[in-house]
Amino acid sequence: MEENEFKSTYADYNSNPCAFYKAVLRRCANCSRAQKVFIAEREAVACKSPGAQQQCKEVVQVMREKALFALKLTHLENALPHGKEIKVECGGLLGLQSAIHPERQSETVTDIHGLLDEAVQRHGSLEQLPYSEVVKFVVHYQSRPKRS
Repeated sequence: MEENEFKSTYADYNSNPCAFYKAVLRRCANCSRAQKVFIAEREAVACKSPGAQQQCKEVVQVMREKALFALKLTHLENALPHGKEIKVECGGLLGLQSAIHPERQSETVTDIHGLLDEAVQRHGSLEQLPYSEVVKFVVHYQSRPKRS
């Protein structure tokens, strides 16, 4: 299947893509609202809840903006390169989990939706989340260990 055909089919088939789909596919996070979709031997992630999808879109956008300096970027383009997006999604979620539950030192987030709901309950709104702590995890997140 050609890339343009795939993108067209993907948009038709997955009308509610998960905002943290790279983190889910990378298996550093999971979500109770996520549903895996298979299209032409490729794996995608859909969100079963439009409300949760909107909340996640807002959070990942703020994470990108707050992490610009840490990612050595001056401004946010349309999309981050794949490796930097993985750092934002996986590192950001792990950082948020660590800020909410310091006792949990895990390499995975079991439920993105539950974590965001709990974070909003504790901090009052998405804007008041501890992004300075989150960005520290974005900086130090490594998708794969470096070769020696």
